[in-house]
Parts: sequence; structure tokens; C-alpha cells
Amino acid sequence: MSSTAEQMRAWSGPAILTYGFRPFFFGAAVWATLAMVLWVPMLSGHLTLPTAFDPVSWHAHEFLFGYVSAVVAGFLLTAVPNWTGRLPIVGWPLGGLFLLWLMGRIAVAVSIYLPAFVVALADLAMPVTLGLVIAREIVAGKNWRNLIVLAILGIFALGNAVFHWEAAAGDYAAQGYGLRLGLGAGLMMVAVIGGRIVPSFTRNWLVRRGAGRLPTPPMQRFDKVALSSLFAGLVLWVALPGHLVTGAALVLAGVLHIVRLARWAGYRTGAEPLVAVLHIAYAFLPLGALAIGAEIFWPGSLGTAPAQHLWMAGVIGLMTLAVMTRATLGHTGQALAAGPATLSIYGAMVFAVLARVAAGVWPSEADWLHIVAGLGWIGAFGGFAAVYGALLLRLPTKKRIRG
Repeated sequence: MSSTAEQMRAWSGPAILTYGFRPFFFGAAVWATLAMVLWVPMLSGHLTLPTAFDPVSWHAHEFLFGYVSAVVAGFLLTAVPNWTGRLPIVGWPLGGLFLLWLMGRIAVAVSIYLPAFVVALADLAMPVTLGLVIAREIVAGKNWRNLIVLAILGIFALGNAVFHWEAAAGDYAAQGYGLRLGLGAGLMMVAVIGGRIVPSFTRNWLVRRGAGRLPTPPMQRFDKVALSSLFAGLVLWVALPGHLVTGAALVLAGVLHIVRLARWAGYRTGAEPLVAVLHIAYAFLPLGALAIGAEIFWPGSLGTAPAQHLWMAGVIGLMTLAVMTRATLGHTGQALAAGPATLSIYGAMVFAVLARVAAGVWPSEADWLHIVAGLGWIGAFGGFAAVYGALLLRLPTKKRIRG
């Protein structure tokens, strides 16, 4: 086939297999919703899954290495063809990759019945295969600039492998090296890719609105300094999570990324939530760094888990929702504008983050705040699956909807 459009037209199977974002974004949203529906009664002791992981480790793993891996797959399988000029993966090869991801979710959920190495192999099959596919495309397209994304993907998969090793050894994997390594990789991916798309999308939207301040172009010298500081802080956090040097490095990274974000003119984007949400999501990155740094210097000031959720749910949860909504609208021929339903999805996610952090600030109210946070999460991802599912499961039509 000579073009992506011809390749997609030639596919006569399910519409969901015509592009990488379709199965993986829909699957990610459904799984994020279902996993939280399961987690709320697990948290209160009313439900037990046949998983070899302790409940908190299952919850952490299935968000970071379950949900996030699907979003990353959907994003990369959609973006890499644009980066390299090569054709996307469609049809049954795409379906096979999605089934590998689904196999991992099932294997972890029933892991009490399986050998630990079988569970790990099943769960790592998709990210490893994805990495090989992306490596092939980058090399074939001579797109060396994005090798950094492939490297981050490799570190993310390594974090998943370490998580499985720690869980099999009986350690509390939810606070282990594997989770910190995987989360650190996810944050660097947001910092690198977000550092390209947030100012670029903002500039495009502001130019259409007329005169005024525009974002500083991406990846200037200051951006590289900010990225280097974040990388150093995260490496220290993975290796020495409670050391004062780590706290200082994270505070420095937080300050630099606040400045970085301020250079992107986000204050001018309030009229379009589809753009503004990118800035809000990125803001949780320095906030999380400052909160974890403060927790290192003054233990008990916020709590490790609530501070970490500024990164887990705030940065990664909200940024992935922002990217999924925008990419789905753009790739299905819809107007790039957030309607009431999309705005409600974003609001539910921010509400969930704030409720989860509040549970750490007021431990006496934590029980009901955890439930409230879970309901906000379910509303956000369940809402995405309901509102955007029709776009993901069907081929584009001339009719436009306002999400």
C-alpha cells in the first residue's frame, strides 16, 4: 500500500483495528474503570482477587504497568508513523498486540494459580514486543531523534520486570524499586513528549486566536537543563528515596519545571479546555516533585502515598486522559474542541486527585475520601469509554460530535 489511508481502506475487519489508538485507548479506559471498581471494595476488605500480589501492590501495578502501558502503546503506534513516515500497524498484527496486553491483565489477576515467572512473562510480552516494533520503525525510518522515547520505554518495561521480581520475593512491591523505576520512566516520558506537544498545541491554538504572547518554542537550552534536573532527581529517588540529597534534587527539579511551564503561556488557554488541561496536567509534575521533596525533609507533612499520587493520578492520569481525548477527536475527524462531556471527564479526574491527596492531609477522613477519589476516577475513565467509545469503535464519518 502506498499510503496509510489506502492501507486502512484495504482492511475489512473490525474498525477498532484500523489504528493503534483505537483498541489501546478504549481498552485502557475500560480497564482503568474496572480496576477501580474492583479496588474500592478490595480497599474496604469486601473483595479478594486470586492474585499473588498484595492488594495495594495489585492496585499500583495495574494502574502503572497495566493502564499506562496500554495508553503508551496506543500513543506510540499512532505517533511513530508520523515521526518516521512509515505505515502504521493495522489489522490482526495490531489485534495480536492488544491480546498480549489483555493476557497480562488476566495473568496478574489470577496469578495465585500460576508460577511467578509465567505471570511475569505474560505481563511483559506486550511492552517487550511493542519496544521491538518501535525500534524497527525508528531504525527503518532513520528517526534517531526519538531513540530517547524508545530508551524510556525500555526503562519502563524494566521497572515492570523488577516489580514482578520484588512481588515474587514477598516484598511490598508497591513501594519498591520497580514501581519507582516505572513511575520515573513515565514521568520522563511526559516531560519529554509533553515538552514538545504542550507548547506546540498551545501555539497553534493561540495563533488562530490572534495577537498576544505565544509559548517559548520547545526544547530550548533551559528545557534541557530542566529535563536533566528531573532525570537526576528521579534517579536519586529510585535509588535513595529518603535521602536529603534526593529531596533537594526534587525540589530543584520542581522549581525549574514550574518555570518551564510558565514559559508556555498556559494562562491564555482558559477558553479551550482541550488545551488548558495539558497545562494543568503538566503542573502536577513539579507539584509532585515539591511534595515528595518536602516529605523527605519533613516526614509526615503530606505522606508518601498522597504526594506520590500527585504524580501517579495527577501527572500521568490527567495527561493520558488529555492526550487520549485530543488524539481521538483529531484522528476521527472531529472538531478539536472540548464540549461539556469532555470537560466533565477532566473535572472528575482533577476531583479524584484532590480527594486522594486530601485523604493524606486528613487521615481521620481517609476512608470516605478514598471512596470519593475512586468514584471520581471511575467517572473520568468510565466517562471517556462512554463518550469516546463510539468514535473508537467505528470508522470516521462526516458527522461531527462535540465531546
